Amino acid sequence: MEINMEWYRVFYWTARTGSMSRASEKLHITQPAVSHTLKQLEGKLGGKLFFRTAKGVHLTTEGEVLFSYVEQAFSFMEAGEKKMADMHNLFHGEINIGASDTLCKYYLLPHLEHYHKQHPDIRIRVTNRTTPETIELLKEGKIDFGIVNLPAADAKIEFRESSPQQDCLVGSEVYGALAGRPLSLDDMAQYPLLMLEPGGSTRQFLDEYALSHGSRLKPEFELGSIDLLAQFARSGLGLAFVIRNYVAEELAAGQLIEIPLTPPIPVRHVGIATLRGVPLSAASKRFLELLP
Repeated sequence: MEINMEWYRVFYWTARTGSMSRASEKLHITQPAVSHTLKQLEGKLGGKLFFRTAKGVHLTTEGEVLFSYVEQAFSFMEAGEKKMADMHNLFHGEINIGASDTLCKYYLLPHLEHYHKQHPDIRIRVTNRTTPETIELLKEGKIDFGIVNLPAADAKIEFRESSPQQDCLVGSEVYGALAGRPLSLDDMAQYPLLMLEPGGSTRQFLDEYALSHGSRLKPEFELGSIDLLAQFARSGLGLAFVIRNYVAEELAAGQLIEIPLTPPIPVRHVGIATLRGVPLSAASKRFLELLP
């Protein structure tokens, strides 16, 4: 049975106030409109809902049964409205973020700490995946937005550039003699090379950089994170491609030495990936406002 929900609203407030005139004031409609609506509802349901007294209107037995259900429905709707208001005011909610281990540690973590201090009631979930995997999770609706390595492209995804990041080649002090002059890609082949495993955007970017200059990178070690690459390089196991600002402390302490390359590696950026045409929650919007 299809009944206009506004009829139930009129019924609800008439029962709550015990008066058609007070219900009309609450609903900002005329008293005859209230009376007409109740007659329509009674006709649709096939029974009287109110009887008149000198002090107003009272529910019939059938009306009391109906009101017990309608009251619950309106209570649930009010609770839903309050929950939505809480979410917009960031008193409640959840953010699902996709990011690689490296981006989570060096880019995302400081912003997460700041956001959590401001909005401790927002639950935050971070799924650690490579950039291609993060993009797939976003398209599947499993995360709200992704923090990715650019360049990246997908017709369904909107990418916004954030912080710049510069890839560089580093080695231990064993390779200190190489720091004085730029090393060509061809000459680099003489030394053991450490790189990230295939499948991620950083590895793809570096492979394409080398290929665009007529060279092919052939790593001796393939590892799963920038941290491991830096650790292996500090141990003297070879030259490693890392991101300069992620190893700034090791470079400053002399534990790692940057080896200039010719041609130089282009600058790239951290990217913020969102699904085109899909609105973000208030909690997600507020978080993205914190990101550079």
